Amino acid sequence: MKAYGFVAAGGPEGERMFDVPVPVAGPGELLVRVRAAGVNPGDWRMRSGSYGVEPPAVLGREVAGTVEQVGPDVTGFAIGDEVFGGTPGMTGGWAEHSLVIAGFAAHRPEAVSPAAAAALPVAAGTAYDALDQLGLAQGQTLLVNGAGGGVGVAAVQLAVARGITVVGTASPGKHELLAGFGAVPVAYGDGVVDRVRAAAPQGVDGVFDLVGGGALRAVAELLAERSRLYTVADRELVAELGGRGVERDRSTAVLSTLAQLVADGVLDPLVTETRPLAEAGAALAAVESGHARGKVVLEIG
Repeated sequence: MKAYGFVAAGGPEGERMFDVPVPVAGPGELLVRVRAAGVNPGDWRMRSGSYGVEPPAVLGREVAGTVEQVGPDVTGFAIGDEVFGGTPGMTGGWAEHSLVIAGFAAHRPEAVSPAAAAALPVAAGTAYDALDQLGLAQGQTLLVNGAGGGVGVAAVQLAVARGITVVGTASPGKHELLAGFGAVPVAYGDGVVDRVRAAAPQGVDGVFDLVGGGALRAVAELLAERSRLYTVADRELVAELGGRGVERDRSTAVLSTLAQLVADGVLDPLVTETRPLAEAGAALAAVESGHARGKVVLEIG
C-alpha cells in the first residue's frame, strides 16, 4: 500500500512516500481502510526525532475509515463499520490502510464526515480530557493559554458549552476566530497578566496551558490555587509551579461523546484544509510553519 512517512530523523528532507505491506490487526486492534487522517504538530516532532520513533516509520496519529479486519478479542466492532480513532504507537495513519486501537476507536455517526471525525482524537480529545481534569463548574472562568491552535480552539468550544467563561491568549490574527466561538481573546506577550485581569476582573479559576516556558510561568501567578494549573506543553515546569500535566484518557467513550457534540453542532473540528495523500508533505509543512488556521486533514479513501 502507499504510505507517507520518514526514512531519517530530522527535517522535511527525510520524508518519503513509500510502499509498505498492509498491516494485520493484532489483539486489541482494528484494520481500517483509511478515508481521512489528521495532521498534527506531533507528526513533525516525531519526524524530527523528539519521540524516539525509529525510522523508517509511517506518520499519522488519528484516522477515520472503514473496518476491514477485527483483531482477536475485540468486541463492539465489525467488518464494514465506519469508525475513527487513534493509531498504535502514534504512527501509521497516513496510508491507504492503518491499524487503529480498538479501545481508542468509536463508530462514526453518519452526520459527521470522515474528515471531521479524523480531526477529533488528538486535538479535541486532549481538550476534553483537560477540561474533565480541571473540573471547573458553570460560571467559573478558564484561561486557555495559547488558544489559537487546534487543541485551544476545541477547548474554548467545549468549555463554553459547559457554561464556563473563557479567556484565550492568541496572536491578534486569531482573535476574531476565538471571539466567534465565545471566548474573550487577549494578546500574549509582555503584559499578558494585566490584560487577562482586565478581561476577567472576577479572577481566573483555572488555566489550561498549551505554550509552556515563560508564557506558562507568567500566567501561573493568576491562580491562587495551583492545583487547577494544567499543561500539555511543559510538564517539568508545571510541576515546579504546583500544577500538573494533562493525562490522556484515549477511550471509546470520549470519542463517542466528541462525535455526538459535532453531530449536534456544539463542536466544530474546524477542518480548514484538506489534501490528498500525495500532498502529505505540503500538509505537514503547513502545520509545521505554525500558520495553519484550524485542522489540516488528508483525504485518502
